[in-house]
Amino acid sequence: MKKQYLEAGKIVTTHGIKGEVKIMPYTDIPELLCEFDRLFLGKNHEEIFVERSRVFKGMVIAKLEGISTVEDAEKLRNKILYMHRDDLELDEDTYFIQDLIGMEVKDADTGFMYGKIADVMQTGANDVYVIKGEEKEYLVPAIADVVVSTDIDGNIMTIRPLEGLFE
Repeated sequence: MKKQYLEAGKIVTTHGIKGEVKIMPYTDIPELLCEFDRLFLGKNHEEIFVERSRVFKGMVIAKLEGISTVEDAEKLRNKILYMHRDDLELDEDTYFIQDLIGMEVKDADTGFMYGKIADVMQTGANDVYVIKGEEKEYLVPAIADVVVSTDIDGNIMTIRPLEGLFE
């Protein structure tokens, strides 16, 4: 099941004296977080608007609406920020990792159920899906030659392993 709110980052500290916060982004591309005009704060997903933001040394420095002092900003330390799924459009064949975790994986030819995706390792060249089966763990490269289909709504991925991949 798709989550409506996805973790975007964590407020780790204050920045300066005018209420800015420093956010550790939960994305490969910190600039992506700067594209949002609104985020959602904490488990209650309280909507908060972003007045301005910028990337500095891999972190995002943001001025949030209604936060104007260091004391106000300090109260937000260690809070998780979420984005609404509808605020970001993904390219075709691109998925949120949170949507892939827990997805069932089956063989396109035999119907064999390998297990569920337990983790996604980001290796640089391509992601690698860690699939935990009942008796075995599989590492599957996230490439078109292997992944036949990904059905987020149906919570199932179909793969065709390359010869020798699981041996």
